[in-house]
Amino acid sequence: MIQPSMDLCSPKKISIIMPCFNAEAHIEDSVKSVLNQTYKNFELIIIDDGSTDSSLSLATEIKTTDNRIKVINQKNKGPGPARNRGLNEAKGDYIAFLDSDDYWSPDCLQKLEKALSSNFSSPYGLVYCGWQNMGLTIGKSQPYIPPDYSSVDLSELFLGGCRWPIHAALLHRECIERVDGFNEQWTSCMDYDLWLRMTPFLKVVLVPEVLAFYRHHNSGQITKNRALVAENHWKVQKDFLSQRPETVRRIGKEKINNLVYGELLRRGFLSYWERDLDASHKIFRLVMKGRYGSLKDWKYMLPALLPMGLYKRIFKLFSID
Repeated sequence: MIQPSMDLCSPKKISIIMPCFNAEAHIEDSVKSVLNQTYKNFELIIIDDGSTDSSLSLATEIKTTDNRIKVINQKNKGPGPARNRGLNEAKGDYIAFLDSDDYWSPDCLQKLEKALSSNFSSPYGLVYCGWQNMGLTIGKSQPYIPPDYSSVDLSELFLGGCRWPIHAALLHRECIERVDGFNEQWTSCMDYDLWLRMTPFLKVVLVPEVLAFYRHHNSGQITKNRALVAENHWKVQKDFLSQRPETVRRIGKEKINNLVYGELLRRGFLSYWERDLDASHKIFRLVMKGRYGSLKDWKYMLPALLPMGLYKRIFKLFSID
């Protein structure tokens, strides 16, 4: 699928895949963060996924300033197909992903590439770093450096949730090839699905620095639909487990049930306490279908069996805090 670089004497080439949809407010800053990288041997592939704003014209204009940039225009298909289109065009030894509203520190690629090239002799390596959420309240925008996961069972770890965002990792292209890229059925959680499918063979190393930045804004980000994200997350887990009975046997059904439904329950309560009742109503129903949770949990979940209107009225009536 991805063609490797043929220049074995030069530093490894990094292919950066950037899907873009209606990102006119941020794409210039995102591209600038790539062009300002201290690591210079890269190609930036921008896939405009049917934008209706000026994103395509901005990307096309930026392309004229640097021959390492390639711009592809396609009809709107979603971020998964857009990333796969970029992967089909990529010629790098390593792959990185950066959405058109996010950005990196100038030394991000240099530090990730050094860690990847110096730690792995096999082609199935990935390095990940810390990140920071931008645009949220102060308590939710603190820089975060994840734990070192190099010696843990990655399949078990990821069944409990996604452990790094898509723009905070660099990996060998062979990892992508082995799992055939992104599963295009998912409208969200496609990066989680990608990492999860890699866990049976993946080796990882942490770069313990905050090098990647995720920009939260009010422009229709998929992650704002909590119910959809939670349901897709659950479906990704179920799909992964249905194809890997050996993983189920190794980890054990009880622990897997706690990982899968425990994460779903956590998302349901997060929505509940933040008064996103549309999301908690749908998520709690999924949890109850799995017959999961304590009696105290069910005290909060049972009203979700009622129609949405009654559910909201009961919440307002009792206002359980």
